Formats: sequence, C-alpha cells, structure tokens
Amino acid sequence: MKSGPVWEGKTVYKATITVRLKESVLDPQGSAVQGSLHSLGYEEVRQVRIGKTMEVWLETADFQEASDRVDAMCRKLLANPVIEDYEFRLEKGA
Repeated sequence: MKSGPVWEGKTVYKATITVRLKESVLDPQGSAVQGSLHSLGYEEVRQVRIGKTMEVWLETADFQEASDRVDAMCRKLLANPVIEDYEFRLEKGA
C-alpha cells in the first residue's frame, strides 16, 4: 500500500464502492441490455446485471476507522439493504 496525502493530520483513504441488485431481485435494465446485446449478435451473453460504482475519499485516523465509516455509509444511504448488496475496497492515499 502506498503512502498517501495527509489532511489535517489524518490519512486519506479512497473507497471504491460497488452496489448491485441482490440475485433474488429481477433486473429489468440488465435484461434490456442483454436483449440489445443479443440483437447486435452477441448471442453468447447469458446474463447481464446492472450495478453502480462510487468513489469516496475520506480522512480518518486509521484503516479500521475508514472501513467502519464506509460500511456505515453503505448501510445508511448508498445501498438499499432490502434489494441491494454492496462491497467496497479501500486504498490508502489514492
């Protein structure tokens, strides 16, 4: 992990967050894209699931605090836990 910038005495972390519909939830947008790919000749495509990716930079005292804060952000706002799953990756000083 590379050393990153420090703001106000704390380390900056970049969180890359991916949110997707749960497997049990129908994905009409993914189905539409799959149909379009088939009409363009990409018959080998068996499934398409649409999601979203977010990048969030935050300054915290340490890695664990950054991880806890990003997890809380996802649970409270960035993902709907009823229909979506999320995962994230943290990079120091990105």
